[in-house]
Amino acid sequence: MNKELENILDKVGELYNKYGVKSVTMDDVARELGISKKTLYVYVENKNDLVEKVLDHIVSQNDCSFQKLADKELNAVEEVLEISIHIIKTIQEYNPSTEYDLKKYYPRLYKKLNEVRQEKMYDSVIKNIGKGKKEGLYRNDLDDEIIAKMQTSRFLNITTDQVINHEEVLNPRFVYEMFIYHIRGMANKKGIEVLEKTLQKIDIKEYLQ
Repeated sequence: MNKELENILDKVGELYNKYGVKSVTMDDVARELGISKKTLYVYVENKNDLVEKVLDHIVSQNDCSFQKLADKELNAVEEVLEISIHIIKTIQEYNPSTEYDLKKYYPRLYKKLNEVRQEKMYDSVIKNIGKGKKEGLYRNDLDDEIIAKMQTSRFLNITTDQVINHEEVLNPRFVYEMFIYHIRGMANKKGIEVLEKTLQKIDIKEYLQ
């Protein structure tokens, strides 16, 4: 991806996250970028193409973020905590209307995005469980596939839950507790000890405001 297109997608992603997708027109995008619509159409065919490219760009950025976590060479417990912090930071900037607009006006792209999210989260949980077992931090009797499916379903389908409202889902404390619950359900005695020591080193209150 060339730098010009990357800058456009970064800016448009910010606009979508701030105002939603439906209300941001191609005229708005051109004006915010300080370019003509003719120049904008050099990079994208139409608004649908722009939305798809923005979503692909966001997925790519998330991949880079998770690769940076992998490069830190954390243990399995630390890795889950880092992921929870990353997600907490993300939801603090999240605008529900963006997802609503995607679901209503761009169902194909919404379906594609959810499929990618599901696949990547499932793979991430599977790898983390295997890593935790290898490090002697998780119980060896865990069924990797069942746990990965449960965690993926729990996280991705939580917005449709009838017991938990949308405001609670976007609460950093809720996300944090869900991941702590996940770790404790998998960890053995050594893993719990590592969790407690790691929590003492992390100023988690900073992220739960």
